[in-house]
Amino acid sequence: MMKTKNFILHFSPEFHPSYNDGFITKFSKFENMNDEAKRKQLRKYKMFATGLFVLMAVIFIATTLLQKSNPSHWLGYVRAFSEAGMVGALADWFAVTALFRHPLGLPIPHTNLIENSKQRLGDNLGSFVVSNFLSPQNIRPYIQKLKISNFVGEWLGKEKSQEILIRNLSDIVLDILNKLDDTSVSQFISKKVSEMTDDIKLNKVVGNGISYILEKNDHQRIVTNLSKQIKDYIIENDEMIKERVQKGSYSFIPSFVDNKIADKIASGLSDFFREIEEDPDHEIRNLITRKIHDFSTDLKEDPKWDDEFKTIKNGLLKNDKLDEYSNDIWVSIKKTLMKELQDDQSSLKTYLTKNLNEFSENLKTDENLQNKIDHWVRVTAYKYILKNTHQFGNLISSTVGNWQGKELSEKLELEVGKDLQFIRVNGTLVGGLVGLIIYTIANFFL
Repeated sequence: MMKTKNFILHFSPEFHPSYNDGFITKFSKFENMNDEAKRKQLRKYKMFATGLFVLMAVIFIATTLLQKSNPSHWLGYVRAFSEAGMVGALADWFAVTALFRHPLGLPIPHTNLIENSKQRLGDNLGSFVVSNFLSPQNIRPYIQKLKISNFVGEWLGKEKSQEILIRNLSDIVLDILNKLDDTSVSQFISKKVSEMTDDIKLNKVVGNGISYILEKNDHQRIVTNLSKQIKDYIIENDEMIKERVQKGSYSFIPSFVDNKIADKIASGLSDFFREIEEDPDHEIRNLITRKIHDFSTDLKEDPKWDDEFKTIKNGLLKNDKLDEYSNDIWVSIKKTLMKELQDDQSSLKTYLTKNLNEFSENLKTDENLQNKIDHWVRVTAYKYILKNTHQFGNLISSTVGNWQGKELSEKLELEVGKDLQFIRVNGTLVGGLVGLIIYTIANFFL
């Protein structure tokens, strides 16, 4: 019952901790009502079988008394039928009752069979189920029919299902985050960063990064943007250029000449940088590329840069500073995660919902993905069941063995007792017919 309770609590949105006990109570009441209905039905059929026995006894007594005063031949046949029916009813009553309890409370040997043999019954039932239901040839056809992908795709595509999944995942991660020791986590981060940086040649990392930028030709955008900025700056600040020219010019040179010279300088410089900006094969661009390439090679090959970066790294990543950085990183990550997980409209949950929808759609439409998932589920389920068949047998055996003997007898009697009462009824009728046949043979042939 507790396993059922925990499953419902964890995966169903309708059952929250505030009222799950009420659900368990209702579920128990339902079970009790079901058992009570079975008890009423069992009593009904017991009364019917017992009533038939009483009828045979009444007929037997009545015919016996009538025969003393009435010599009618037919009374013998009725008496023989009722007598044999009464014996058959008693015999089958004893047989049926002996399965579940001691008849009339008397400890007769080989009675109360279920209670006395419950462990053996559990062992045999477990072996029977494993041998006849969980054999490879029996489970393979059912495993091959498993098609989980469509079911999962349909389930994940429902908004309510997504809410359940995301909420439960969020609760699990939040619980883990709250239980983590911040100091231990930051120390772990600090230790791992220190270990990784010890083996990393930062000069080569930077050099390779620059080489990668050169290979992608991304530095050209920097050159283009820088050229444009310089050109615009020159155009916007032509007065400053004139002032600089006049300040550096001789006093005997007229100002209009200085202005002409300043205009020429500004115009020439802006045209020069415009050419660099617009011409992707400009000589200056090629020169800059060569210089950056040489610097990248120097970074990777010159030992002095290795020493320089080690000095920088040791300065930045001292133990106290590294611990401080790690703690700040962890606190920031934890704070962000908790905020995202607690907010129903957070970008993280929106992203998860989007991906769940995409995954759901793929599960429903992508045949290759369906086949891969279904094949994996089938193989895994098949291997797991075959590997653990003995566990199923042990579960049945231990469950039956751990039941109280009286409880087990009651459970089984509720389930099959109604049908067993027909054995009593049949015993009464068949016994009566056999007795009638024997009486007839005795009268006519003996």
